[in-house]
Amino acid sequence: MSDRRSWPLFEVFVRSRRGLSHVHVGSLHAPDAEMALRNARDLYTRRQEGVSLWVVEASQITASSPEEKDSFFDPAGDKIYRHPTFYDIPEGVEHL
Repeated sequence: MSDRRSWPLFEVFVRSRRGLSHVHVGSLHAPDAEMALRNARDLYTRRQEGVSLWVVEASQITASSPEEKDSFFDPAGDKIYRHPTFYDIPEGVEHL
């Protein structure tokens, strides 16, 4: 894969010093995951913004479609037992 046009696309996620989760910050092309990680470090954490990096090959990501959000997430809506309003909380019980 020496031809740069054939390098795979990687998505880059950074966890900041103050953050608890990784956040998508951009994309880059690289010949392999190790080089993608090094390039992401140089490109997205130049000012020491992060403490952790993830690079994921874009072709390996499977995502739900925004057009199908109603039908995809609808099954959770009919399970009323998952909502705290379904249960009676006895007197004297705190922090439930």
